Amino acid sequence: MKFLKTLALGAAMATSLAFSAQAETVRFWYHFDNPANPMADLVKKFEAANPGITIEAENVPWNSYYDNLYTSVVGGNAPDAAMVKLFAQPRLTEMGALEPIGDRIDAWPGKADLLDNLLELNKASDGQQYYLPIQYVVLYLYYRADLFQTAGLQPPKTCEEFRDAAIKLTKAPETYGFGLRGGKGGWDQWGTFVFSQGAELKPDGLTSPEAVAANQWVIDLFQKDKVIPPSAPNDGFQEIIAAFKSGKTAMTIHHIGSSKDLVAALGDKVSAVPVPNCGNGQWTSYGDESLAVFSSSSVKDAAWKWISFLAEGENNVSFNSATGQMTVTKSGAADWKLHERRFVDATVNSLPFAKVLPQNSATSEFVNTAWQTNMQQALTGQITSQQMMEQLQTLFAQ
Repeated sequence: MKFLKTLALGAAMATSLAFSAQAETVRFWYHFDNPANPMADLVKKFEAANPGITIEAENVPWNSYYDNLYTSVVGGNAPDAAMVKLFAQPRLTEMGALEPIGDRIDAWPGKADLLDNLLELNKASDGQQYYLPIQYVVLYLYYRADLFQTAGLQPPKTCEEFRDAAIKLTKAPETYGFGLRGGKGGWDQWGTFVFSQGAELKPDGLTSPEAVAANQWVIDLFQKDKVIPPSAPNDGFQEIIAAFKSGKTAMTIHHIGSSKDLVAALGDKVSAVPVPNCGNGQWTSYGDESLAVFSSSSVKDAAWKWISFLAEGENNVSFNSATGQMTVTKSGAADWKLHERRFVDATVNSLPFAKVLPQNSATSEFVNTAWQTNMQQALTGQITSQQMMEQLQTLFAQ
């Protein structure tokens, strides 16, 4: 009997040691500023379905997120997986910090449920897939349905229809057709009308006759047609949204993150459609958030299981309930309840032609300073459309 007890104890200890050897801990970094954080529930659900894997999820403050992430990589203490944005991908790949996950994505059943174009948008310049999308937004056209109805207009599908509607809706100084964000961050509104007509951030990509003419078209909306408020050269996000709410503008461009606030203020008076087709092309800006596995991780399989779990079905819906952005899944989008349907449809229908800018230092300067400075000067007549595009082109000369 004593021998049997000893044998049973030994077997139990062996089982315990085997389990300990198999147990893995995945360190995961993310950033949420919403107090209603679903991460604890998602971790609990995952761990219940994956015994032997423990998730240590750390909510890192956004203001220091990338400083901390880059420092952890250099210091050899990177997390196993983390939330990441596209602007960081070139630097992280240059550091050798990211694990290619293309083969894992191809073998993953959840791939079929991802919305079209997301993987292509997230692909790195070397053709590798390092990022698994977790949430997104795209810009679309907000319009005041009440003002359009009064004017007997339909939401525009082309640039020509857009200009015609803007002219008919303008009753200055009370109402203007379009709220242009001429201040910081307005490049993506501008891109709707200029990138769609062939302008590109590459050598000679901004100074072609088509690109200069498209830029002139935007300037003319302000200077000649006068369908844009006089404040536009300095207007930022808060200004364009306030003007739209008050009825001072009948159209503006932003993403689904503004829809709840606008519905609270306007109800059914606000609606949305994809941005217009200009010159036989459509272009809209894609706002990203993805997940990555880090190359230094010793638990890559477990880290992949965790990030793919977060990108699947109802898990992804739960994740995005705290972010206010859109689920990356077809199934989640079909039954999305966080935003009203018309804004979900405008988002999903815009994704096939959404684009991202080249990820490099020249683009960073274009987005953060150069576009705003030159756009303001062009709108106020200090420089011509040609001069504006030539000055911006110097960023991309090589």
